Amino acid sequence: MSNKLLRLGFVAGLGVSSFLGGGAHERWRRHQELGRIPALPLGPKVSAATAVVPAGERGVAVPDVPPEPVGATRVAQIMRFGFPGLDHVRSHSDYVLSYDRRNRVPHWVFEHLTKESVQKVDGVERSNSEFKEDGSIHEFFRSRNTDYRNSGYDRGHMAPAGNHRKTQEMCNETFFLSNMAPQVGKGFNRDKWEHLERYARKLTKLYKNVYICTGPLYLPRREDDGKMYVKYEVIGTNNVSVPTHFFKVIVGETQDNQLELESYVLPNQVIPDETPLDNFRVPVDSVERAAGLLFFDRLSRDKLARINGKKIGWF
Repeated sequence: MSNKLLRLGFVAGLGVSSFLGGGAHERWRRHQELGRIPALPLGPKVSAATAVVPAGERGVAVPDVPPEPVGATRVAQIMRFGFPGLDHVRSHSDYVLSYDRRNRVPHWVFEHLTKESVQKVDGVERSNSEFKEDGSIHEFFRSRNTDYRNSGYDRGHMAPAGNHRKTQEMCNETFFLSNMAPQVGKGFNRDKWEHLERYARKLTKLYKNVYICTGPLYLPRREDDGKMYVKYEVIGTNNVSVPTHFFKVIVGETQDNQLELESYVLPNQVIPDETPLDNFRVPVDSVERAAGLLFFDRLSRDKLARINGKKIGWF
């Protein structure tokens, strides 16, 4: 087991260095419109490198790869590989979220997609849905449509409506404001971010199961005085936080049960349309540190066949 963890640490270390100092950094420099990249937190590997047993199940053996829940609830299917965190968790018909009451946006949103689940059903239309407050959130901590009005930001879906079109109710539930965060519209929410959403949806043609965790980040920047600061705007009378970045972490399961992981971080600003999505791949452990979350923590990382397109194992 120790040799496996050593190999994992070696591969993950290469991923960190290539992001900060290699080809990805050079590609970022060619698109200076995106500004400087705030440093993602680095350091020793997080505990999610091995399977983590939830606190309520101490002493219960957890398999290296949890099997597909057969005949289980939809929540159990979606959260097969564990909860990234347990703060104010809400479940809907086809996705699960953790709500950040202070910032009035999600901590994270989790989805499980298959080729069948993303098929559009006749009569289910996004245009029939309306943005609305989430009544399950205490009124002190809700965001409201008036917060976004004239703010200059879109109500950006974390679980996109295009992933949930089996029924009108499923589609409608993606329009709860608890599933939204302020996003730059043209050039981001309606463009590059939507491209990433579409890419994730198309992965269902390659994998039998696709698990997606999406959420906001608030990353530091170095100011002229040489110090690092976390600065972000708030909008509306409820002070809805505007994230500096957004993450999306994806695990795909092949027909022969191989598991592959991809992780992305995009800045919440206009991104040139020609910028490849691959430019935004980052080491997953750096996203975990920045978000304060552990992704897929019931899945041993050494059971992954690929991370960000690279095979796991000896070269």
